[in-house]
Amino acid sequence: MKVKMILPALTEATSPFWRPIKYSLFPPLGLATLAAYLRADDEVEIQDEHVERLNLDDTPDLVVIQVYITSANRAYRLADHYRRRGAHVALGGLHVTSLPDEAMPHADTIFLGPGEDTWPRFLADFRRGGSVASGPTLATGAAPHGAAVYRSEIRTLVGVPPIRRDLIKRHLYLVPNSIVVSRGCPHVCDFCYKEAFFEGGRSFYTQTVDAALAEIERLPGRHLYFLDDHLFGNPRFARALFDGMRGMGRLWQAAGTVNAVLAPNLLERAVACGLRSLFVGFETLNSTNLLEQRKFQNLRRDYGEAIRRLHDLGVMINGSFVFGMDGDDASVFERTVEWAIERGIETATFHVLTPYPGTALHARMAAQRRITIHDWDLYDTRHAVFRPARMSAGELEAGYRRAYRDFYRWGSILRGARAHGGAMRGLRHAAYAAGWKKFEPCWDLVIRARRAGMMLPVLETILTEFGKRGADVSTSVVDRHEMLGASTKDAGRFGVHRGAGERRSPCSHAAEDTEPQCLPCSRSS
Repeated sequence: MKVKMILPALTEATSPFWRPIKYSLFPPLGLATLAAYLRADDEVEIQDEHVERLNLDDTPDLVVIQVYITSANRAYRLADHYRRRGAHVALGGLHVTSLPDEAMPHADTIFLGPGEDTWPRFLADFRRGGSVASGPTLATGAAPHGAAVYRSEIRTLVGVPPIRRDLIKRHLYLVPNSIVVSRGCPHVCDFCYKEAFFEGGRSFYTQTVDAALAEIERLPGRHLYFLDDHLFGNPRFARALFDGMRGMGRLWQAAGTVNAVLAPNLLERAVACGLRSLFVGFETLNSTNLLEQRKFQNLRRDYGEAIRRLHDLGVMINGSFVFGMDGDDASVFERTVEWAIERGIETATFHVLTPYPGTALHARMAAQRRITIHDWDLYDTRHAVFRPARMSAGELEAGYRRAYRDFYRWGSILRGARAHGGAMRGLRHAAYAAGWKKFEPCWDLVIRARRAGMMLPVLETILTEFGKRGADVSTSVVDRHEMLGASTKDAGRFGVHRGAGERRSPCSHAAEDTEPQCLPCSRSS
């Protein structure tokens, strides 16, 4: 069987004028995970339109397309193209799960929710003759347009096969060693897709630690990037994972929450095994906004203390901020940028609040008749697609652009560097922040030359230098904690087998492996 798997590009990523490096960061792990379920004699290809031009003249038997909201229109055009050529087209992902009726006319099969249980069942049905419009896996029967619907019901990562990393074109990505060891998030924020995607089952679950460590062991080099929504979401799992990674010599980045950073002896364990940069969802400095969006995990948390803990342990911060919540007026942009600069946050990611279909935010705004734009290409967190409460849509978009401009001015970068109170720390801050934003034209040349992977040693060098002192401090703290009697019961609970004095490693019988199933989402945007 000839199978083609496609990650369509977001509109901005294909611009002839600009190619921001973020679209060349991570390979499509979800598609590579689905490919692992195919037989050895199947012919399979993965194409990521963010980093390569698609070949549309081929004739695969099965085409699988992962759909995000801002690539939906492109995904549907690709699906229609391949259906005309006689291929069976399967669509899945966040957008398909949120709006299945929209996706159905463009597909022979659609997948709703995670694909760990439905994808292998679909393959079995398909191999029995190509007809998937019946059978026990079909949740709703054939749709009016003839598409079969597979709805996820079982939520487990047990038995997920090793990712087909041989299908990933590593040289095209800055971070080819990306990995996911959990699904979803334990929190419920109104603006997040998660609840819609995981409807009908558990919305947060993890691998065994042995399975995660086995996947890490298979990855070459030093650098890793955990793409989990919240790597620290299950503290017991996280502690066992971090203990298992000690001694591996890895440098890694991930995402976490303010309350996870403040949790005692959790961040220290992460740093001791190589954490050097953390994406932190501060989102807003306004507690009323946090309450409105049900981001309860940030309420009554000391943001300043979280920043101090990260910096004292040698961890760089990528702070996430969302503009346009109902408590925001036109002063929010300058206040937020100044707050971040004064505290030495190395990089910031700003967003315009976006009511994605299927979220509680979308339902609330739709009921209030505040959604003004329905063009999915503009649901990119850069455009105001709704009517803000305390400013105009134009003011919101202009303020968002100004926030980026002001935060990444040379003067702002140098002010942020001085906030660290030391020459070497300040220099590292300036190098990382400037390298990320001020040299985007250079990144553009690297991407067009298809050499993004060649820049990985530069990233590793910065991460190594930034975290030296913090790693030593964290290792000392963790070792002292263990000497005082911290038990290994968490590691045992999650399947880590380790001997005294040895580097932590997976036991030999660990079989399960990682990744976001692709009809689930895997790209950080």
